[in-house]
Amino acid sequence: MIFCVEDDSGIRDLMIYTLNASGFEACGFGDASALWDALKTATPELILLDIMLPGEDGITVLKKLRAKQSTADIPVMMASAKGSEYDKVIGLDLGADDYLAKPFGMMEMVSRVKAVLRRAGHQKKRQVLEVDGLELNPSAHTVTSGGQPLQLTLKEFQLLELFMRHPGQVFSREQLLMKVWGSEFIGETRTVDVHIGTLRTKLDTCGEYIHTVRGVGYKMEGKQ
Repeated sequence: MIFCVEDDSGIRDLMIYTLNASGFEACGFGDASALWDALKTATPELILLDIMLPGEDGITVLKKLRAKQSTADIPVMMASAKGSEYDKVIGLDLGADDYLAKPFGMMEMVSRVKAVLRRAGHQKKRQVLEVDGLELNPSAHTVTSGGQPLQLTLKEFQLLELFMRHPGQVFSREQLLMKVWGSEFIGETRTVDVHIGTLRTKLDTCGEYIHTVRGVGYKMEGKQ
């Protein structure tokens, strides 16, 4: 999912249309307040963030994103009619991953979004994920709890990695089936429940980090 934060509804709608037509999922927000509300329930793969926003401007939003642990690693592309080198440098120095100067072409936007996501994907694959003593190393394909190695099946490992990459995000059973088992899987959502159950057991006390959200699905959070 890509979040587009742009106060001009015409530009925002065109950005969303182009991203969806290019194979991405995208949704838009007119100001920072709407973005913060959305981040309470979902973690996007990338945020397209306009600098000139009503209320909280894009630079302030970027600072807050980078300061919070839950959003610090989300790739951010800044966009603004301000095309000066100074504005570009400020955004990049504060942690933006790329900068689009308006007016920009939609195909240029898509190309640069893909490039940023590729870079982010390579970084994530090397990154060891950690939640309150539970560590998962994607490259080595290992999981430890309190320093002790755990033996997980492939699907259990993939479920755990998905949860740890998106702490606090609720996934429905259907979403978990699609992301872990794939669109060609033929079976019931009960498969997810069974794997979650065995995963919780193997994680021992850390299994408490995987929460059931009644009527929806599952999410992962550390100690409250």
